Amino acid sequence: MTDPALTRRRALAGAAVGGLSLPLLAACGGSSKPAAQPGGQQGGQSGGKTPSGSSSTLLTTASAVPVGGGVILGQQNVVVTQPTQGQFEGFGATCTHAGCILASVSAGTINCGCHGSQFSIKDGSNVAGPLGSPPGSVPALPRVAVKLQGKDIVAG
Repeated sequence: MTDPALTRRRALAGAAVGGLSLPLLAACGGSSKPAAQPGGQQGGQSGGKTPSGSSSTLLTTASAVPVGGGVILGQQNVVVTQPTQGQFEGFGATCTHAGCILASVSAGTINCGCHGSQFSIKDGSNVAGPLGSPPGSVPALPRVAVKLQGKDIVAG
């Protein structure tokens, strides 16, 4: 014979666990809206396929990446730069010093807001170390393969 109180307790416990789990699961889900706006800080689009229907991952549009600058795509953990007109480069968006997400792209460098490290938009090399230490004092940013596909910048 089943104890009715035990059954109610189990039902209430299950409901409580389910009620707490749903917001956590929702927080883990992605969003299809842009990370932020272009202009040297963050920008781009998240998504799985380009509008043309290929299987490449759309990162952002070419027009969102300023010449001599770049955009930080936080959701994808990628920085896309355009050192010269039509040349696009991709790098990891996590600083190699202490693991902070990079903060901005300006004046030819990708900048970390945590300790001031700066990286080249051309090759990801460290041009200023943390807290004023010399260039090369932390590893370069890892490269991420990006390519221009029509008007879009895609991973790959």
